[in-house]
Amino acid sequence: MRIEAVALLSYLKAYVEGKLPRYSPPPRPFTIGTNGIGIVEAVGRDVWRLKSGQRVVLSPHFMARENVEDPPQALIGLTAGADGAPVLADWPDGTLAEFALAPVEAVTPLKGLEREDAARLSILSRFIVPYGGLLRGRLQAGETLLVNGATGAYGTAAVLLGIAMGAGRVVAAGRKASSLEALAGAAGPRVATVPLKGDAAADAAAIREAAGGGADVAFDMVGNASDPRGTLAALTSLRRNGRLVLMGSMTVDLPIPYTQVMLNNWEIVGQFMYPRGAYRPLIELVRAGLLELGALKPRVFALSDLPEAMEAAASASNLEIVVVRP
Repeated sequence: MRIEAVALLSYLKAYVEGKLPRYSPPPRPFTIGTNGIGIVEAVGRDVWRLKSGQRVVLSPHFMARENVEDPPQALIGLTAGADGAPVLADWPDGTLAEFALAPVEAVTPLKGLEREDAARLSILSRFIVPYGGLLRGRLQAGETLLVNGATGAYGTAAVLLGIAMGAGRVVAAGRKASSLEALAGAAGPRVATVPLKGDAAADAAAIREAAGGGADVAFDMVGNASDPRGTLAALTSLRRNGRLVLMGSMTVDLPIPYTQVMLNNWEIVGQFMYPRGAYRPLIELVRAGLLELGALKPRVFALSDLPEAMEAAASASNLEIVVVRP
């Protein structure tokens, strides 16, 4: 691929500086960079539909193609667990370069979006991760969605996605009232906001009131949480038969109220990233005009200004995305 634009992760600077010990980079020097927008330059063997000159989006999430139980997976150009280390050793290099080599399974044609600006298309990378979680939570049109951690980058995207996927109401919960207000202004009248206070019972009651009785799906996207009370509030705000999707991270254990979960038929599921084909229906939401990428504003930097771009990504608001162009 000839790279046109790459959206930066907010924590890329910390990653490069070795401050994220849970991440395991490739064992040798490599090119960083995750999702990317580009043009196919050439294809190898066993590639029949993708053609040179085709515009595509590259996903870093790569799962081994073998027909085995629990195939290993890795995030190309970033990290892998112990079972995915050999995958990352074979596919170490990411997108922050003029050209990138990618496995065909990680590439999706941008059908119908060929004329869109590359920096604008790079916003898709912000949506694809929470899209995997909302698919896992089986969000249906007309249901009420709660997003815990709505003021974060992926939480904000989850709120906007909930609207695009037909949620009747979306409750955006988080600790930054000003960011919640800005998000509600961008998302429209179907979004209600709940500033969290840190009291699980009181926060759950506030969420249930904003949801009109409770949420059908709760999506938890708080990163590196050191306190489980926000997630517990999300869980206990659910209606009977509700689903909680865990997609963030937590440094402590989550104490589950066993009896409440059982009596209310609650479902708790974890989700890492998204299915291999998830970019295709996400692209269709954009083509249909249901998902408006313009709610997020790209800040564009040249690849030569990567250090400055990483600084900007670390401090960007929840409605901004930092993009690098080679």
